[in-house]
Amino acid sequence: MDYFVGLDVSVRTTSVCVMTETGRIVQEGKVESEPEALIQFLDVPGRRYIRVGVEAGPLCQWLYAGLAKAGLPVICIETRHAQAVLKAQINKTDRNDARGIAQMMRVGLYRPVHVKTLASQQIRALLNGRRFLQARILDVENSIRGLLRNFGMKVGVISRARYDARIRELIDGDPTLAAVIEPMLIVRRVTREQFAALHRKMLELVRADEDCRLLMSAPGVGPVVAMTYRAAIDEPARFQRSRAVGAHFGLVPRTHQSGEIDRRGRISKNGDETLRSTLFEAALVLLRPNSKPSALKAWGLRIAKRRGMSRAMVAVARKLAVILHRMWIDRTEFCWKAEATV
Repeated sequence: MDYFVGLDVSVRTTSVCVMTETGRIVQEGKVESEPEALIQFLDVPGRRYIRVGVEAGPLCQWLYAGLAKAGLPVICIETRHAQAVLKAQINKTDRNDARGIAQMMRVGLYRPVHVKTLASQQIRALLNGRRFLQARILDVENSIRGLLRNFGMKVGVISRARYDARIRELIDGDPTLAAVIEPMLIVRRVTREQFAALHRKMLELVRADEDCRLLMSAPGVGPVVAMTYRAAIDEPARFQRSRAVGAHFGLVPRTHQSGEIDRRGRISKNGDETLRSTLFEAALVLLRPNSKPSALKAWGLRIAKRRGMSRAMVAVARKLAVILHRMWIDRTEFCWKAEATV
């Protein structure tokens, strides 16, 4: 007999439901959210598991890797799709959610999600750590500016290198204010040092990665954009068409069509928000007046003249995502020959 499993994962425990092909529940329970505990719970002689479903979440990649290594046919399902199905239940409990996921596995009503490789997860962790420290530096600097402004001290436009000297110049002669600002300057300095260390680590990975060097041949694509794109795509072969990349990362308009109604709204903003914002930054760099001319830039500027710069940035970001995927698949660098004029 075939069996199907639903796992409702939380940080500490996971609710498990084992169901037969006829929909009969044969085993239920709650175990620790550890691969070993789940494998032990499901290790029943004579059972043939067809699908083991787990909803995408913070622990799903780790659990997926452990269960797959043990030979279980685990499937990671899309969160919004799962929530839409489970919402039909009257009472929401962990037990009912596990039953609902098991039913989804049994009838095939699910949408699988690509689980990133370990290398992509490590790259993503590095990028997230770098971005976190960068944001904290800005928070400290803005907090210091706000505190000094209350006393009529204006920092003004200053470079990062001269920031410390400018702040010390303003608080010179005020020991009370210096006692408050000095610890914040120390935090800023230490954070900048650690940010620089992560940034160097990222650059080392980019230099050693052939795919990133290939992606950086495109306009507006630097080390951060290339590494973010590589981590988000992970395996380019999972997209059958390059055009699907833009839609996958939420860079296409929402559509509402019913009868005579057919409306298109703003972009869907599905998928990886970090990659989407990174592509917007790349599009902004690409469309700058002093950037190198290319057919892509000329195309974007024509859209900007007709529909505004905001729409042009979205269009260029979407097209850049598609171009980068095709470059990656074909192993070809960006073509600069077609330098169309505006």
